[in-house]
Amino acid sequence: MSAEAADRVAAVTSSRPGTPLQTSWFEFLLDDSLLEKHLQKSNPDPAPVQLIIQFLEQASKPSVNEQNQVQPPADNRRNRTLKLLALKVAAHMKWDLEVLEKGLTIPVLNMLLNELLCVSKVPPGVKHVDLDLSTLPPTTAMAVIIYNRWAIRTIVLSSFPEKQTKPGPHQINMLNIVQQEKEMTENILTVLKEQAADSISVLEGAVRLKKDFYVHTMRTLDLLAADTAANGETESSTAGLRISADELHCQVHYDLGGIFFHQGCTDLPIYEKARDHFRQTKELLKKLDSTVHVHLDEKRLAGYWNACRALTGDCDPSDPQTTPYDQINSLIRAHNYPAVIEAFIKDNISRSLPNHFRRSVLREFLYKVQQGESGLDEVCHKLCVCNAVRDTLEGEILSVRFQQLLLKPSKQVVDFILEVCTRSLEKDRPSEASRRNMANFLKTLCESLEDLSLVFVVSSHKLFMELLKEEERKVLVEQMRKRSATINLSAKPLPSFYDIPASASVNIGQLEQQLILSLEPRRIRQILIELHGLAERPFWRVNSKWEVPPDYINVILGIKDNLTKDLVYILMAKGLHCISIKDFAHARQLFSACLELVTEFSPKLRQVMLNEILLLEVRAHEAMAAEGSKERPPPDLVSRVRGYLEMRIHDLPLRQVVGEECVAFMLNWRENDYLTLQVSPSLVMNNPYIKLGQLLASTCKELPGPKESRRTAKELWDVVVQICSISIQHKRNSDGRIGLIKQRESSMGILHRSKFITFTKKIREPLVLTTLISLFVRLHSIVRDDIVNEVTAEHLSIWPSSLPNIQAVDVEAVAVTVKELVSYALTLNPNNQSWLITQADIYFVTNQYSAALNLYLQAGAVCSDFFTKAVPPDIYTDQVLKRMIKCCSMLNCHTQVAVLCQFLREVDYMTAFKALQEQNSHDAMDSFYDYIWDVTILEYLTHIHHKRGETEKRQIAIKAIGQTELNTSNPEEVLQLAAQKRKKRFLQAMAKLYF
Repeated sequence: MSAEAADRVAAVTSSRPGTPLQTSWFEFLLDDSLLEKHLQKSNPDPAPVQLIIQFLEQASKPSVNEQNQVQPPADNRRNRTLKLLALKVAAHMKWDLEVLEKGLTIPVLNMLLNELLCVSKVPPGVKHVDLDLSTLPPTTAMAVIIYNRWAIRTIVLSSFPEKQTKPGPHQINMLNIVQQEKEMTENILTVLKEQAADSISVLEGAVRLKKDFYVHTMRTLDLLAADTAANGETESSTAGLRISADELHCQVHYDLGGIFFHQGCTDLPIYEKARDHFRQTKELLKKLDSTVHVHLDEKRLAGYWNACRALTGDCDPSDPQTTPYDQINSLIRAHNYPAVIEAFIKDNISRSLPNHFRRSVLREFLYKVQQGESGLDEVCHKLCVCNAVRDTLEGEILSVRFQQLLLKPSKQVVDFILEVCTRSLEKDRPSEASRRNMANFLKTLCESLEDLSLVFVVSSHKLFMELLKEEERKVLVEQMRKRSATINLSAKPLPSFYDIPASASVNIGQLEQQLILSLEPRRIRQILIELHGLAERPFWRVNSKWEVPPDYINVILGIKDNLTKDLVYILMAKGLHCISIKDFAHARQLFSACLELVTEFSPKLRQVMLNEILLLEVRAHEAMAAEGSKERPPPDLVSRVRGYLEMRIHDLPLRQVVGEECVAFMLNWRENDYLTLQVSPSLVMNNPYIKLGQLLASTCKELPGPKESRRTAKELWDVVVQICSISIQHKRNSDGRIGLIKQRESSMGILHRSKFITFTKKIREPLVLTTLISLFVRLHSIVRDDIVNEVTAEHLSIWPSSLPNIQAVDVEAVAVTVKELVSYALTLNPNNQSWLITQADIYFVTNQYSAALNLYLQAGAVCSDFFTKAVPPDIYTDQVLKRMIKCCSMLNCHTQVAVLCQFLREVDYMTAFKALQEQNSHDAMDSFYDYIWDVTILEYLTHIHHKRGETEKRQIAIKAIGQTELNTSNPEEVLQLAAQKRKKRFLQAMAKLYF
């Protein structure tokens, strides 16, 4: 090796410092000062909670005697020191239960706090409730309080659903350990629940003490270890870390509020106790200058407070401090349902209530209807309409429940929908997005209504006239005419919005205002002539929002005549603005006038305007298609698009967006023959959008096809992989050494990823989108390398199954792109079963089980008329069903798991039986028994309920198994019919739960 090469190697190795080795637990036994030094580090490794686990694990290891018999852990100096080290780590963490509970399991934390009680000299064998905290040494009293705080917090936390950790295939030996820990946890929880009343009494006594408290620190624990407590220092009133009475009371009131709130579900008056404790917590928080020793979640406290006030009726709707939640709950309790509906309509403007709360209110009313309360159907319909309008304004997909409401609506329902729509738009100046979303909603409403008289009610409404432009109304009217030639739904013309006076005697300010407002080319020219007669200055600067593309600015500002320059600039800027708000009629007028003007003196600007007019026509036609028009573009427009793509004029400023949208236009209208056969090779080489379009068109043409026809699919794959790859650069420092490695978006691809995403979002053609989604799903699966949790899509077999240089692919970019693509595709067609399954799989592999289950159910609903027919087996494959089963399992809905196990081709009895053994189920349990048709599962249910002594549930299972249609002696057709009926009813029930 040369000297120069050796220097380079030394430079590289010196710039990569070795990772320090993790400190082992036994090193802390050898060096008394090491623990404190370790904990002072910014990011100690191992972390504090890991140290506690290691110390206690080593201290509690059983020993084996000479006869090879397992003995309990020895009480020797080593084990006592390890336990003391664990306590010192907890003391360093200031006994923050919030952190300790997150990092330690219940058995480990139980062991730690029992050791704290032991070293704090809490009298053994005496119940904590029998101790007088005021007479105990400060650190002893604090140890008792910490333990009992943990006891009631653990009871509350254990009631929350949590993801259960399941050992993988290489962790077979872990099963016994997990089972043992689970049993230990259950035993500890049983004891804590039995002693809950005592723990509450201890803490209620603690909040009556008006003195400061002291908790053990690392120093006081060292003194205990050194046996210097004889001098009384560790028991004195000043030993340890001081916690003010207010700080401790604040924390204890919060914990007591939590346990009382938990108990309130079985005893409603207890919610008042919870409310009182949370009120005192809030008051103490305001009073405290410093909350160093108060560890609570203020958002959760606010949630508890709102819930308690709602449950106890402790809120006055007229109180200015009352939250929107309180107001709604007060109105529901007072049965003032019209006021609830009014509040929902007003909230469509203010949007202070989150959507999940609004949906929960609707579910509550639906539950009341199911329970037999009369007169609430209309309230449910109106709340459903209010929520649908809110979803519309936010660009969300309309709920299945609202779509069901539109199947056979009354005129009153349609009138109410229009009233809510009108009142939900801001009165002064509704945002452009709100207007656009509302217009789309009204069009969807017209298309959904079967009764054409109701369609006329919508189309003749004032809001419909204001939001939909004349062309849009004409297209919609034409669609309605096709549905029925007997009813004429001709739309009224919109009144002229701009009524601008044409007087020359106004001052410059008034003329400039008219110039800003006018969209009539002749009037604009007249105003500019008048302005130039009054003052010589550039009037294209009058409105800062007038913008023309940077590509054209130099050409326009190069016009010598100032009046012409202003006129060209303003006509183009106004035309572009009209296109952006989809006012294509005015845009055509403005661009035509501009074209006529520039034709007289500039061939270059003439071609620019022809290109912009082409883009205008492409966007106008695409907008009509996006709104439901199936009319193909006229041949003249297709010919002009081809002409643009083949254009070769030097020194002509070209906007890339024009070429981009022309290619997207050709793909959307399936002009695949042109893109694959007729476009010239030089165009493909020079224009990345044409190359991308050609590859997409070729791949789509070959679907489905034999392996030999996948060459273009491989070319498309290579192009997209390059777009999603990263290039690595080595940065050399000033001294010549190689420094940090920088990564950036690759310029090797034909397009940057951001431009590629923008291009894909201009595509509407389902087959092209399906192809792109398929490609990115396969790429995502390869870079994630997780065979078990793969995302599915159509046509995956056409893509390569591996990558030669997988390290170069930006994994995060691929993941983001596939999510964006599927989300965009679903905005175009929320009922595409393949896309819904792919979106559900994405949620599934990212552990968002509730969202995944929602979409799996949606996919089934759209292909079965909301489960009135059987879901095709190619939609609910065994893989999809198993994923739905896992979603239910992770949500602790174990009865749903058992029902779904019947849907598989081979009933999964093992999973079903294991699920039915779970007692902590968060679904409706026995209300799902009517959906079980497998007699073996029903017999097992009868057995376990008998074993547990659950008589009522056993009777329900027996009733289900006793139905004549489930008799195993019945013909196969009868049994199949019984199964299909239960499948449909179960899936409809699941849809109501998760939609």
